[in-house]
Amino acid sequence: MDRETVRDLLLQLRDTIRAEREHAKALDMTAMMADIKRKEVLIQALNGAGQLHPDDREYALDIQKENRQNAFLFRSTLHWIQDTMEFFGRKTVPITYSQYGRSQNNTINGRLLSGSI
Repeated sequence: MDRETVRDLLLQLRDTIRAEREHAKALDMTAMMADIKRKEVLIQALNGAGQLHPDDREYALDIQKENRQNAFLFRSTLHWIQDTMEFFGRKTVPITYSQYGRSQNNTINGRLLSGSI
């Protein structure tokens, strides 16, 4: 594969990764899935490229940076969703006091999101 083709594929991959992040932020799942498929095709095409020319390494580093930004976005979003689900899944136990003024342990099986009214 000639150098111009490799450079063009690298630039397309970088732009696709950027578009994937923007579509993820906009919650446009259809466009994001199309970006993922396009990214896979580009990566497969680049697998046969062999050694990169030293001048093209800056493009590869830029792709690596963009990919890390996407990974950070997806990882932090996943943790936020997990934390939110954990919060809403916790049991709620109000503090009550006995007739002597000491706090009592009450067992309540309810959850913030229990599925019942």
